[in-house]
Amino acid sequence: MDLQDKRIPLWKSFYFALSGIQTALWTERNMRIHLLVSIVAIGCSIFFSINKLEWLFVIVAIGGIFSLELMNSAIERVVDLITAEYHPLAKQAKDLAAGAVFIYAVIAVVIGIIIFIPYFFRWLF
Repeated sequence: MDLQDKRIPLWKSFYFALSGIQTALWTERNMRIHLLVSIVAIGCSIFFSINKLEWLFVIVAIGGIFSLELMNSAIERVVDLITAEYHPLAKQAKDLAAGAVFIYAVIAVVIGIIIFIPYFFRWLF
C-alpha cells in the first residue's frame, strides 16, 4: 500500500470538519454565544447596508473568532485527555488558548463598534 492509498477522501475531510463544528456548537457554551453575536452582527450588516470593506472586516472577525474558539476547544480536550489531575502546565495551556480567544473577541467587538456605531447614530438621529 503506497502513501496515496492512505489518504482520506476530500469529502470525508469536509465531513470531519463539519462534525467538529457541530460538536463545538452542541458542547461549547462560548461557541453558541459567538454564533448568536455573529447572527446579530450579520443582521446589523444587512440592516445598515454596510459597504464591501466593512463586510470584509465583519467576516474576518466572525471567521477568526470561530476558528480560535475551535482551536481552544481542541487544546482543552487534548489536555483533558492527557491528564485528569491538576498540573500547572495543563492549566497554562488552557489559559493561554482561552487568552487568545479573549484577545480576538475584544478585537472583534472593537471592529463592531467602529463599523456599527456611526450607522446606528445616523439611523437614530
